[in-house]
Amino acid sequence: MEAPAIAPLPTTYQPDPQILSLSSWLGDRVAAADFPETILRFRNDRAAAQVGLAGLDDAQWIAHFGRFAPLPGNLPQPLALRYHGHQFQVYNPDLGDGRGFLFAQMRDDAGRLMDLGTKGSGTTPWSRAGDGRLTLKGAMREILATEMLEALGVNTSRTFSVIETGEALQRGDEPSPTRSAVMVRLSHGHIRIGTFQRLLALQKPEEMRELIDYCLAQYPGPMNAGLGPAAQLLNQVVERLADLAAQWMVAGFVHGVLNTDNMNISGESFDYGPWRWLPRWDPQFTAAYFDHQRLYAYGRQPQTLHWNCGQLAVALRLVEDAPPLIAALERFPELYRAAIARRWCWRLGVAPRGVETDSALIAASERAMVETAMGPDAFFFVHRGARNATGALAEALAGYQPVIDDHPYWADPAPVSMVIEEVEAIWAPIAQADDWSALDAKIAAIRRMGDAYASGASKESQMGR
Repeated sequence: MEAPAIAPLPTTYQPDPQILSLSSWLGDRVAAADFPETILRFRNDRAAAQVGLAGLDDAQWIAHFGRFAPLPGNLPQPLALRYHGHQFQVYNPDLGDGRGFLFAQMRDDAGRLMDLGTKGSGTTPWSRAGDGRLTLKGAMREILATEMLEALGVNTSRTFSVIETGEALQRGDEPSPTRSAVMVRLSHGHIRIGTFQRLLALQKPEEMRELIDYCLAQYPGPMNAGLGPAAQLLNQVVERLADLAAQWMVAGFVHGVLNTDNMNISGESFDYGPWRWLPRWDPQFTAAYFDHQRLYAYGRQPQTLHWNCGQLAVALRLVEDAPPLIAALERFPELYRAAIARRWCWRLGVAPRGVETDSALIAASERAMVETAMGPDAFFFVHRGARNATGALAEALAGYQPVIDDHPYWADPAPVSMVIEEVEAIWAPIAQADDWSALDAKIAAIRRMGDAYASGASKESQMGR
C-alpha cells in the first residue's frame, strides 16, 4: 500500500552484520513466530531503495519480512537484544526484546550501518507474560507516526514493512479480539541507554568497553581531543538527544513513554508509547493515559531526555571517571536552546538571527498559540515565512527574512496534521471494511508536506544562510 512518491535512486544491497562481534553477550538467538497468514499491507519502497531492497517482489518481501527467511549474507538467525532500563524513572532489570528482534544489518546509500528490527514477531526469552504480538492498529499507528516525523524533519526510525498475520489478539486498550500484524522498522541502530545500564548492573567492564567502541565506530560523531572513549560517546549522545528533544518540541510531538530502554543512542525516535500530536499548545499535554503524574508530558520532554542522559553517564562510570561525564551532561541545556532556536526558525520558514533573538521569537510564538488556542501545525502553517502575524508576534518577527517558498503546499487551505481523531478516522474503514484508501491518502499528503519543507530548506541552503 505504498503511496506515490519520488523515490531516491536505488543503491546496492550491502549486508554488514557488525552486531555479530557482540552477539555472544548482547542478545539471544530466536526464531520468528509461524503466522497463520502473511498479507502484505505496507511496504516502504522509498526506504527500501536506500538499502538496496526495493527490487524485491511481493513474494520475496513476504518471505523475508513475514516469514523471516534470512537476507543473503546477513544474520543467520534473529537476535533478541538484552537490556535493562528506568521505566517512569524506576529501575527495571527484567526487560529485553520481548516481541521483537534484530533481523538484519546493511549499509545505506550514505554508507551508514542500518538495522532492520521487528515488532510483533513472536515470543522471546524476554517476553515475560506477553504474547509477543502486535495489533494491526498499532502497526498502522506507527506508519503514521514515522511518516509524519520524517516529513517534519525529525530524526526517526522508519516503518519499513507491515504484514497482517491472521491472529485474533486480546488487548485491554482496544476492542477485542483485534487483528494482528508483524512490523519491520529501519533505523540507524538499536543500542539503547538501557543496554549500557544492564552492563553496569552486571558489572561487565570489558563488555562495556566493547559496546562503547562499537557505538563510536558505527554511529560516528564529533570527537573531542583529550577525552576517553566513554566521555566521547556521552558527548555525542548528549548532542543527539538535545537536538532530538528540540525536534519533538517543534513538531508538537509527544512520545508518550520516555523510558531509558526506549532511548536509542543514535538519537532516533523509536519505541513510542501512545504517542500524540498536540491539538493545541499545552506544555502539560500528556499522551499516555497511564502517566498519571504527567512525567512525560509534552513540556517535560527536554528535561526527561537530559535525565536519561544522566542515567547513561551513571552506567559509563563503570569505565570512566566522573568529571568528563559531568562536563558532557552540563552541555545539554545550551545545546537544546540552540537546537530549538534553529529548528523553530526552520519550521517557521525564516532565517535565524541568533539564539537570543530566536528565543524571544519562540516565547512570542508560544504566547500567540495560547491566546488563539492554536496548535503547532496550524501556527507554523499560517505564519510560514512571517506572514499573517499581528500584535506582539508581528513585532517579534520584524527583521526576520523569509525563506522563498514556491511549493503549492503552502497555498493549501489547511496544513496536514495528525491529531488523534484523524488517526481513529483512518483506522475505522480498515477495521470495518478492510478499506485502506484513507491511509494511502494520508501517507501521500504527509509526504507532499515533507517535500514542501525539504524544498524550503534547499532554497535556504542555496541562499547561503
